[in-house]
Amino acid sequence: MAGPPASTLEPVTADRPPSVLREVSFLRLWAGSTASGLATWAMPFILGLAVLHSAITPTALGLVLAVRTVGFLIAVPVGGVLADRWSRRSVVLWSSLAAAVATPVLAMALGRSVALMAVAGAVIGAGQGACRPAFQALTAEVVRPGRRQQANAAMTLAVRVTTLAGPALAALLATVLDVPTLLLGSGVLWLAAALLPPRGNPAPAPAPAPAGAGRPGFTAEFADGVREARRHPWFLGGLVALAAVIATGYSATGVVLPMVSRDRYGTEAVLATAVTAYTAGALLGALLISRWRPRSQGWAALAALACYGFAPLSLWLPGPVALVVVAYAVAGVGIELFNVPWFTAIQREVEPRRLARVSSLDFMVSYGLAPVGLALIAPAVDAFGPGPVLGLCTLACFLVPAGAALVPTARHFSRAGAQPAPDAAG
Repeated sequence: MAGPPASTLEPVTADRPPSVLREVSFLRLWAGSTASGLATWAMPFILGLAVLHSAITPTALGLVLAVRTVGFLIAVPVGGVLADRWSRRSVVLWSSLAAAVATPVLAMALGRSVALMAVAGAVIGAGQGACRPAFQALTAEVVRPGRRQQANAAMTLAVRVTTLAGPALAALLATVLDVPTLLLGSGVLWLAAALLPPRGNPAPAPAPAPAGAGRPGFTAEFADGVREARRHPWFLGGLVALAAVIATGYSATGVVLPMVSRDRYGTEAVLATAVTAYTAGALLGALLISRWRPRSQGWAALAALACYGFAPLSLWLPGPVALVVVAYAVAGVGIELFNVPWFTAIQREVEPRRLARVSSLDFMVSYGLAPVGLALIAPAVDAFGPGPVLGLCTLACFLVPAGAALVPTARHFSRAGAQPAPDAAG
């Protein structure tokens, strides 16, 4: 790879058009997406409080979260196909309403019926999964191309803020509200996610099918989305790199960080501080990428993704607590410097009528491999010790994104082979 990519930072001028944050349609979309993200985060935390209050057992918690994940992974490709076949706004509406209706059922079943809790959890997970690719495609309909990077940065910034401030807020509410009431509050968030987003400008309708030909089935339409993804080598390379980082670095740090915090440093404070540093770094990364326009945006994004390797590296090498904290902060910055250009490139490059299906592939890998990696890393640590596992994960985080940068069209995340026009503020 060549030297560090040149970059541009949007100048602040008096005649620059208003920010995307002043557009009512985007603010409605942003509020709906933020509500769905907060509701998604809230459920496992609130159920964790239920375990602490002895309302449910840890086994019941694990079962509900497991079926929620299964429901999510099944619904992601279905939501992608439906969002490309019908209105993206309608998919957001009905999937969020399904989660909103299932949440009171979960609250009612709490401590009474594990089976009913599991069914409600699966429906909530399905609602979460179906709305994710629909939200991604709806962003491309609501926001003009020149403002999408800024819009995606605002979306991810909201996620990081809720992650950072959410636990404290939930703990505060738990002092005056019981667990079922908190669950009902997350149902209200799902209702907001259903009703707030606006209608977008849909993609052009496909050419009419030949006489006598029916609509393609689900499998055929999803396969059409896979074919669209294969048209973009940069997407496939980036997806492999993302999968490697999630399955190795993310999973290894999730398993090993608590052990290192306890065994090497003798305090759980290192765990909390490192996680907080990661989230704070991600906030900084989202703020930076809302204005920064790298000239070789694909290379810059993949280099930033590789920065996650510093997290397992800091756990592998002995050093002071500050080394771990700084490494996690750098990893947080890097993940958002990758995420935002990645989402923006997908919205720009993918054929609009197939955007939700391609986005669903992204979410299936991003969310699907996390539990797989966690399940495999723990036995590997038991068998070989944390050192070799962390070393292998560090190498994977550094080398796989570097290999993805060699894929044709990866330099700019564009099949055009040249630098796309930089995002303007207007």
